[in-house]
Amino acid sequence: MDLDELRVKIDAIDSEIIRLLGERADVVHEVGVVKKANGEQIYRPDRENALLNSLVEKAKGTRLPEKSIRAIYREIMSAALALEEDLKIAYLGPEGTWTHQAAIGKFGHSVKYLPQPSFADVFEQVERRRVDYGVVPIENSTEGAVTHTLDLFADSPLKIYGQVLLPIENNLMAKCKREEITEIYSHPQIIAQCRAWLQKNFNEIQPIEKSSSAAAAEIAAEKPGAAILGSRLLSEMYGLELLEESIQDIANNTTRFLVISHDTCPPTGNDRTSIMFSVRDEPGSLHRALEPFEKFSINMSKIESRPSKRRAWEYFFFVDLAGHCDDPDLSDVISQLSQHCSFVKVLGSYPA
Repeated sequence: MDLDELRVKIDAIDSEIIRLLGERADVVHEVGVVKKANGEQIYRPDRENALLNSLVEKAKGTRLPEKSIRAIYREIMSAALALEEDLKIAYLGPEGTWTHQAAIGKFGHSVKYLPQPSFADVFEQVERRRVDYGVVPIENSTEGAVTHTLDLFADSPLKIYGQVLLPIENNLMAKCKREEITEIYSHPQIIAQCRAWLQKNFNEIQPIEKSSSAAAAEIAAEKPGAAILGSRLLSEMYGLELLEESIQDIANNTTRFLVISHDTCPPTGNDRTSIMFSVRDEPGSLHRALEPFEKFSINMSKIESRPSKRRAWEYFFFVDLAGHCDDPDLSDVISQLSQHCSFVKVLGSYPA
C-alpha cells in the first residue's frame, strides 16, 4: 500500500477505537452506578493493579512495550474516573512539582487537581472530604524519609490507600547561559540530591532553598542570572532553557509517594502494610516488640524513628511490612505488638 492508503487504514482503525472507547465509557458509567449503590470506593488500586498487569500480558507479542500500554491505559482509566465521579486530588503544590507529576502518574490528566501549600493542608483537605484523595512524598532513595509526612500520620485518621514510585531526573534550567548564572534556587530535597554535582560545577555559588522547585522556577523566569534545579516540566511551564540534564548524584534516584484516603485498600495478593508504634520507656522494649515479626517470618522493608513531640525522649517507629493487615499472620503480629507498646496504629495496606 502507498502512503495515502496506509493513512486511510489508520483513520478507519482510529474510528473503531473511538467507537470502542465510547462503548467502554458506557459500561464504566454503569459500574459507577453500582459502586455508588453499594457504597464502594470509585478508585480501586487493587482493581487497577490487576487490570494493568492483565493488559500488559495481553500486549505481549505486539509492537507496544509495557511502558506504552501502562501510559495509554492510565489516561483511559483517568477519563473513566472523571466519568464515574468528579474526582478531586490534593497534592503538595504548586503545579509542576514532582508531587504534581506523581499525582498525574497515578490518576492521569482527566481528574481535577488542587495544589496545596503544605503537607498539613493536603491532609486537612482529605480529612474534611473536600477532596477524594491526597498525594504526598514519603521517602527518597537518596535522601531518606520525608519527616513532615511521617509526623502528620501520628494524629491523622487517614489511611494509606496506594503508592507511586517516581524516578527523579533533576535538571539545571535558566533563561541565561550557563556561564552567566549567579544564583541557583530549588527545594532543599532537590539541592541535597544534586549536592556533589553542585560542588563540582558551581562550588562558588551557595544554593538558595525555596518551598518548591516551582517557586524557584518563578524566580528564574524573571530574575537575570537565576537558575533552578528541577523537572523538565518546569522548563516548559516557565520558558526556561534546559542547560544540563539528569544531574542528580545517583542515577537511579527514586521518590516514593503515598496516596492518602479515609480507607485502606482491599488485598491484592502482593501488598505492603505500614504501621507506627511507640514502645514503653523500659529496657528491651523495642526488642520485645519486634520479636513477633521474626516468629511469623514477616519481612520488614523499612523502619524509621521520629520524636513523638508528646513527651521528652519518646519516639514513634514507622515500619513497612510485607503483606496485608487482613492476612492472619500479620494480623496476629499486630495484636502481639500491642502487648509491648504504648501506642500502635495501622496506617494502611496497599499494592506493593
